[in-house]
Amino acid sequence: MLIAGNWKMFKGAHEARMFSTRIRNLPSRVHGVDVVVCPPFASLQGALQGLGSDSAVHVYAQSVHWELEGAFTGEVSAPMLLEIGVTGAIVGHSERRQLFAETDETVRRRAEAALEAGLAVIACVGETEAEREAGETEAVLSRQVSFVPRHERLVIAYEPVWAIGTGRTASPETVQEAHAFVRTLHQAPILYGGSVKPENAGAILALADVDGALVGGASLDPTSFEAICVAAGEAVAA
Repeated sequence: MLIAGNWKMFKGAHEARMFSTRIRNLPSRVHGVDVVVCPPFASLQGALQGLGSDSAVHVYAQSVHWELEGAFTGEVSAPMLLEIGVTGAIVGHSERRQLFAETDETVRRRAEAALEAGLAVIACVGETEAEREAGETEAVLSRQVSFVPRHERLVIAYEPVWAIGTGRTASPETVQEAHAFVRTLHQAPILYGGSVKPENAGAILALADVDGALVGGASLDPTSFEAICVAAGEAVAA
């Protein structure tokens, strides 16, 4: 079971350090759960400092470029992340796709480069509200997943775009249906992302084809994030 907190563009270096200090021992209280935090680039080192050298919490970046170096202003490479102690990266988050012109092809290139360099990868897929209403969910997921490489360090996150940051959560039936379909396309572990919070985490994480969660807003509060991790531990033990 994997619980990853995507902080998006929140928490500077100082706040990241303080938050990470508070959760550094969390894995010892949630057996069977891998805990990950994904700070903004500028806060990665702050998070690592707060965790210290002996914490089992991992730090992932929110994106990574496909080249090792070059004239790519504003981008960060996998070797740069590895050098400071970052062990993974998100690729293809819906906000990257919608706001920053990320495509299935660039998601593939980012994922392959990160995996080749030695990072773990959370590759995001998911349909918009318009696509779901048009009955295109399976077609969209099939297309997006076809660009996701197969690798032991890769995890897929299913995030229905209409449930991200909206407070709307897909019903357990909808989540299970989507995860089961993705499972027919790719054998990687599958996380659910879309307004996961302590109140609904237990029901979502208990579903047969859900292997964890990519948590947005609720990951910004250490108490909420810990509660979701505890729910994951209970799902593992059940």
